[in-house]
Amino acid sequence: MPGKVAQESVEARPGRPGPSVLVVDDEPAIASLLADLLELDGYRVATAPNGLAALDRLRAGGFDAILSDVRMPGLDGPGLYREVERLDPALAHRMVFVTGNVLTEDTADFFAATGAPCLRKPFARGDVQRALQQVLAPAR
Repeated sequence: MPGKVAQESVEARPGRPGPSVLVVDDEPAIASLLADLLELDGYRVATAPNGLAALDRLRAGGFDAILSDVRMPGLDGPGLYREVERLDPALAHRMVFVTGNVLTEDTADFFAATGAPCLRKPFARGDVQRALQQVLAPAR
């Protein structure tokens, strides 16, 4: 069902905080759930309710990755990607997208052109972990 995230048993990861992730989603419940899951895995997390607010947070710096919804009012996920690419090209390559909708041809073309990972709702905690590990892995 769109807008839901599959529930899994979760345990906190001990140790020092890991990379910082900006979660961008216009649905507060989804943003909060993603933030909670990421914090359990040791990430430092901040949230933004839309792409424009995310840009304000990003200008302050300090993020290692971005986890963003695709469809949002104002500035959508692909628009946010283009702005991040202009401001910080390396960070643009550390973006992961989530969607609860069927991808349009334009959105599918965007993912094909950028290679950005996209998770479809509902997704499991492990899906989020793998996607972030993929974008945060050192270049080989």
